[in-house]
Amino acid sequence: MPTHGTEPSADDKASNGSKAFQRAALTVCVMLATIMQALDTTIANVALPYMQGSLSATLDQINWVLTSYMIAAAIATPPTGWLTNRFGRKRLFLISVAGFTVVSVLCGLAQNIEQMVAFRLLQGVFGAPLVPLSQVVLLDAYPRERHGSAMAIWGIGVMVGPILGPLLGGYLTEYYDWRWVFYVNLPVGLLALLGLWTFLAETRLDQELRFDWFGFTMLSVSIGALQMMLDRGEQFDWFSSDEIIIEAILTGLASYLFIVHTFTARQPFIDPHLFLDRNFSAGLVLITSIGVILFATLALLTPFLENVLSYPVMTTGVVLAPRGIGTMIAMIVVGRIINHTDSRLIILIGLCLNALSLYQMTGFSGDVSEETLIITGVIQGFGLGFVFVPLSAVTFATLEPIFRPQATGLFSLMRNIGSSIGISYVIFLLSHNTRLLHAQITEAVTPFGLEARLPAASALSDVWNPSVTAGRAALDAEITRQASIVAYLDDFKLLMMIALLSLPMVLLLQRARPVRAKA
Repeated sequence: MPTHGTEPSADDKASNGSKAFQRAALTVCVMLATIMQALDTTIANVALPYMQGSLSATLDQINWVLTSYMIAAAIATPPTGWLTNRFGRKRLFLISVAGFTVVSVLCGLAQNIEQMVAFRLLQGVFGAPLVPLSQVVLLDAYPRERHGSAMAIWGIGVMVGPILGPLLGGYLTEYYDWRWVFYVNLPVGLLALLGLWTFLAETRLDQELRFDWFGFTMLSVSIGALQMMLDRGEQFDWFSSDEIIIEAILTGLASYLFIVHTFTARQPFIDPHLFLDRNFSAGLVLITSIGVILFATLALLTPFLENVLSYPVMTTGVVLAPRGIGTMIAMIVVGRIINHTDSRLIILIGLCLNALSLYQMTGFSGDVSEETLIITGVIQGFGLGFVFVPLSAVTFATLEPIFRPQATGLFSLMRNIGSSIGISYVIFLLSHNTRLLHAQITEAVTPFGLEARLPAASALSDVWNPSVTAGRAALDAEITRQASIVAYLDDFKLLMMIALLSLPMVLLLQRARPVRAKA
């Protein structure tokens, strides 16, 4: 080691250069695995109609292609910490990447809906550890003063992947085949596997670590029942269905038993000491809100563009893509300023930008321009990048490194739960409000009112003529369209309120003092 005040020797420089190269190579490999998993949360959505015909599936059956993946991933995320400590981080990472890659190919080869659902379940199981593992690897690979930059790199894959998924999925489906939505993971997975094998070091194993089967079972039942209830609630008219009532009871009962067990067992599945860290607890609440805002907005914008504005799949993807570009630019900016700026201020700015973009969305109409859609998307993408990076860093800033494997799993889990709750609730409100507004508008539309508003020479007076069947159908379609537009705007207003209500939570975060990188 060089002494104070002397120049580093050639050996020291070579050693530092080797470590820098290894860290950079490891970062690239980790990011490949992260992007691969993050893309698969949305890339298959646009291909569902094509899968349905190819696999001879009903509408209810084809939805299980998405539901099975989400349920499996949600249940398999919490054990990541235990599996890491028990079997080693490198071993678990390699198995997860290899399994995810192989099962992705099997999804592309599926010949019927039963095979597809089974393979998607396995894909969710193998993919669940990838995001929390990638986060904890980067946190450990970089010194604490560079955690902000590390989380900026990690966040690009986690946040941009789901946003760009529809664009890539639409392109592959349109110009190749829906099966390439899954085949595209093969080269990425092989590169990630080779790199992790070469550059990732193994962690110490805890052979005596016991698995809390009761805690895991209760948490799994709670998450699985909640996911089922959220996914199928709209289809079965919520609590008018016995299935939804049973799933709600299971969610509540299993959650209660899990919480009681966690705080009374000797070796619980999740260490309750995690929640004594104020930054971590507040971070979980905030990342849940971000999950709601990000994924619920995407779930609304895609049908708004395709069903209301009649955009084709590729155009929809192109219009949504700048949102991901905004997020990427914001993460690069935050990575450069986070070490010199209070993270809480950056998060507040990000939440305000999200609220601003959602406020602009409440002014959308049936003829909103592509320019407006892109501008609001970039603003929201920029805001999400400003929130996600500093939040990912400050959440773990005061947490003991020994808790990181469990903590990163919970962080990813809460983001996914937030997205599930957000998507289900805004889609429910969209359907409910559309029906309600349709009835209200219909009551106000009378033949006499139409005659007063539409001159006889107007083309619409013939198209919307209520005295003929075709006119009544066209008039009903337009009423439905207008009702749905207002319902979309109500959903955007709700998401804006969630962003604003999240602002006080930032004050609960402890200030992370700016640090300077070591020479």
